Formats: sequence, structure tokens, C-alpha cells
Amino acid sequence: MLADSHCHLEGLDLTFYEGSLTRAVAVARENQVRYLLNVATRLDAFPGLISLLSQDEFIYGAIGVHPSEVVDQEPSVDDLTRLFDHPRMVAVGETGLDYHYQFVNHETQRERFRRHIQAARLVKKPLIIHTREASQDVLRILKEEKAEEVGGVLHCFTENWAVAEAALAMGFYLSFSGILTFKNAEAIRAVAKQAPFDRLLIETDSPYLAPVPQRGKSNEPAYLKYIAACLAEIRGVTLAEIAKQTTKNFQRLFLLKTSRTEAHC
Repeated sequence: MLADSHCHLEGLDLTFYEGSLTRAVAVARENQVRYLLNVATRLDAFPGLISLLSQDEFIYGAIGVHPSEVVDQEPSVDDLTRLFDHPRMVAVGETGLDYHYQFVNHETQRERFRRHIQAARLVKKPLIIHTREASQDVLRILKEEKAEEVGGVLHCFTENWAVAEAALAMGFYLSFSGILTFKNAEAIRAVAKQAPFDRLLIETDSPYLAPVPQRGKSNEPAYLKYIAACLAEIRGVTLAEIAKQTTKNFQRLFLLKTSRTEAHC
């Protein structure tokens, strides 16, 4: 069984599922995806996220304000911490810095990022980190705000080995998306090959970044198997080994330590 460590289920193209998210999730399960971590990028998405968690016991939730998200009012630490009473709300984010787009000025992003880390430390949940053209500031702020106390994951990893090594030293995991399968992603594949096996995660980032051979389509969790197969080839191991290890890593990071999840390791 596989674990999709980062997806945005509300954004899926449900055209082929007669508008049914339940059917799309069922197809993911038919393609060996058991666990789904649904990531909300705005706080006003919280009611819908909680509703979704009530419908499927193997969907987990994370919430934060994406660094590129324009909001009417910046979230306070209290605004964030009050969203984590549900037992399957397992991570804070995605949060971080994105200097590629200019929707939110850099200083506002940095202050927003710090508040997310502070909230994560208070609720003792790992962080889901987004970084684009901002890796040095991301690493600096993680250190300054003592993010190693909770750890987390650099999602959709596209950085170099130096960034990976610094993140790993703080206890973070690396999650690889469909980009891993792209022809021009040799540098990312090199990091995926070198990184510790017990710190690897896989994700679809659905509906974005569909992997080869589905590139150009709207992505969905059912396509996670292509990323897993690519990672298996890179590491020189079987698909079954990738499935077992990345699912184990997912459970370890997000504290899924119930008798049910342990039974499915």
C-alpha cells in the first residue's frame, strides 16, 4: 500500500468520476493508495476539510496559509492552533516561502512562515514546507524558530543536495512528486538516490504535476504508483520495498500510531 503525503482533493478534476470525489478516492485505493494527506492552503477551507475527514478514515488533514495566498487578514498563531483538535489533523501547512511569484511581499511571507512554525511547536505537529527560489531564507527561519522540535517535510522537493542535507540535519523528510519522473529532473533524481531511505516520502500534489506517463493531464492520487515506480528504479529496489518504506515513513512522521495503522504496515 502507498501513502500520498500531499494532495489537494478539492482541486481534483472529477469529470471522469461523475463529479464524485468518493469515486476518485476509490480509484486511488484500487491503485494501492491507502493513505491520503489532504492539504488545505487557506484557513477558510477548514470546514470542508473536516467534513472530508468525517467521510473516510484513511484521509488525514493539514492546514495553513500558502506563502503565495493573498488573504484579507494574516492568521495569528491562535488562529492556527485552534484548528488542530481533530485527531486526524496531523500537520501544519503548507507553509514556507515562494519568491518566484510576487503575489505576497517577501517580508509578509517571512512573518507568516514564522507564525506557522510557532503554531506547530505549540500543537506539536510537523510542518509541511513549500520553498521556491527561497531555500536559504527557509532554512534560516526554520533554524531561528527551532522547527527541529517538530520536524516535518520539504514537500515537492526540487532543491539541491546541500539544501536536502541541511533539512535532513534538522530532522526533516523529503517528499518527491511527479517532477521526479520528468526528463530534465536528473538533479532531483540524484538527491532521491542519495537521501536516507527512512526519510523519503512520495506525493502527487494533485491536481498539479502529473507524472510521466500522465504528464499534461490533471493529476490525481491514483497516479502515485508512477512516482513510486520511478523512485524504485532510482534506488535500485522493488516497488514493494518503496511502498513499504515510504508508507512506514509517512506513519512515523505524522504520528499515525493507532492499532489500525500498525496492522497495515
